[in-house]
Amino acid sequence: MSFFSKINGRQQMGIAALIMGFSVLLSRFMGLFRDKVISWQFGAGGETDLYFSAFVLPDFLNYLLAGGYVSITLIPLLAKLMEEDEQSAWKFFSSVLLWAAGSVLLLSAVLWIFAPQLVPYLAPGFDAGQLARLTEFLRIILPAQVCFLPGACFTAILYIRRQFAVPALVPLIYNGMILACGTAFPCFGIAEGMEGFCWGVFFGAFLGSLLLPYLAVKNGGLSFYFVWNHAYLKRFLWLALPLMLGQSVVVLDEQFIRIFGSLAGTGEVSLLSYARRIMMVPVGVVAQAAGVASFPFLAQLFAKNDMENFCDTLHKALKNTLVIVLPVTFGLIAAAMPVLGLIFEGGRFGMEETVLAAPYLQIMLCAVPFWCIQQILGRAFYAMEDTKTPAVAGTVITLLLVPVYYYASPRFGGTAVAFLTAFSVFLYALVMLWAGRRHFYPAYQGMLCLFGKNVLLNVIPFCICCAAGNFFAASLTGRMSLLAVQFVQICMCGAVYLAVYFVLAKCFMPENIRLILSPFLRRLKKAG
Repeated sequence: MSFFSKINGRQQMGIAALIMGFSVLLSRFMGLFRDKVISWQFGAGGETDLYFSAFVLPDFLNYLLAGGYVSITLIPLLAKLMEEDEQSAWKFFSSVLLWAAGSVLLLSAVLWIFAPQLVPYLAPGFDAGQLARLTEFLRIILPAQVCFLPGACFTAILYIRRQFAVPALVPLIYNGMILACGTAFPCFGIAEGMEGFCWGVFFGAFLGSLLLPYLAVKNGGLSFYFVWNHAYLKRFLWLALPLMLGQSVVVLDEQFIRIFGSLAGTGEVSLLSYARRIMMVPVGVVAQAAGVASFPFLAQLFAKNDMENFCDTLHKALKNTLVIVLPVTFGLIAAAMPVLGLIFEGGRFGMEETVLAAPYLQIMLCAVPFWCIQQILGRAFYAMEDTKTPAVAGTVITLLLVPVYYYASPRFGGTAVAFLTAFSVFLYALVMLWAGRRHFYPAYQGMLCLFGKNVLLNVIPFCICCAAGNFFAASLTGRMSLLAVQFVQICMCGAVYLAVYFVLAKCFMPENIRLILSPFLRRLKKAG
C-alpha cells in the first residue's frame, strides 16, 4: 500500500486554496488587530520602531537557512520517496530534521551572544539608548527561530498528506499568542512596553509553528530515525543552497522597510510597516493561498512529466488570481485613507499619522498584482526542482537596488522606500515571467490580454469609488464620529465599486462573475 493510498479525503486544489485563503484572511485580520493595539498604545516611533526592527536579524536567519522554503524543497523529494520506499522516506525526513534543528539552534545561540555588536548594522538610524532596547527585544525573539525551521519540516509532511487544516491554524495561533502576551504581560507586571509582544512571538512560534504540526504528524503516523545522512540529503541541500545564498527582493522586502525606514526619519519604520501590513492582506489571501495550494499538485504533475496539465494548472492559477486580486487592489487604493484610519487611528495614532501613511499604502498596493504573479510562478519553478532561477533573479535585483535604497531613503524619506519596494516586486515579476517562458509558455497564452482587459474593467469603478469616497466623507463629517465616518465611507465605497464592477463585467467579461461567485454558487447548490 502506497503512502498516498493511506490518506483519507484528498482535497482538490480549489478546496485547498479556499482553506488556506480563509486561514490567511483570518491571520491577516488578527495581525491588523494586533497592530491596531500596538498603534493605539505606542503610536508610530519609539518602541514601535524598535519592535519592528527587532525582526530584521531573526528573519534574516530564517532566510539564510531557507526556513520559508523548507516545505518547497522537501515536498517534491519526500513525496517521491514516500511512493517508492516509505521507510527510506522517513529516514530522509529524519536527517533533514536533525540538520535543520541543529543548524538553527547553533546559529541562534551565536547571534544571541553577539546581538549588541550586530544591532547597529540593523538600524543605522537609531541612537545608543534605542540600540540597547533593541538588543533586549532581539534576544527575546531570536529563540523563536529554533521552532520555525523544525516546524516547517513537520508542515511539509502535512502538505504531502493533503492535510491543510493544521497548517491553516498555525498563523492563527502565532498571531493570537503575540496579541495575548502583548496585552496581558504588561497588565500582570511581567513585561514593560512592547516586551510582551516579543514574548508572544516566542510562545506563538513554539505552540503554533512547532508543537501543533508535530502532534498532527505524530497522530497520522511518524517514524523517526537518528540518522544524519541519507542519499537524498545531498539533493535536498543542492535545492536549498540557492535559497540560502540568494537573498531575493521578496523575502528581504520587509527588512528593507525596517532598515532603510530608519534612515528615512523617526516614525517612518512604523508608518511603512503599518502600510505594508494592509498591502499584504490581498497578497496573502489570494496569491499566497493559491501558490501554497497549487504547489503539491504542480509537483505531482511534474513528477509524472505531464507538462500539458502542469501548464494548464499554472494558467488557471494565474488567471483566477489576477481576476480576483485586481478589483481588490483598485478598491483598496481608492479607500486607502479610511481603511488606514479605521484600522489604526486611536490612542497615540492620530489623523496626522493616517495622512502620512496613506500615500505609502497606495504606492505599495500598485505592486499587489505582481506579488501574485511572482508567488505563483515561484511555486512553478520549485515544483520543477528549480530553485536557482528564482534565487538568482531575486538576488541580482536586490544587489542592484540596495545602493538606490541607501541613496534615496535619507533624501526622499518614506515615499522613496515605498516606491522602491513596489518597483522591486514589479521588476522581479517581469524577470520571472521572462525566465519561465521556455517552460511555461503555454500557460502565458492570452495572459497579457487578460491582464489589460481586467485593468480597463476596473478603471471606471475606481474613479467612481474615489469620487463617492470624497462625497461621503464631506457629507458625513461633523454629523458622526470620525470612526463611524470612516466605517460608512468604506462600506459605501465598497458597495459602489462592486455594483459598478459587476455591471461592467456582466456586459464585457461575464466569465469574471462566474469565477468570483462560483465557490458560493457551488455551496448553495449543495445546500439546496
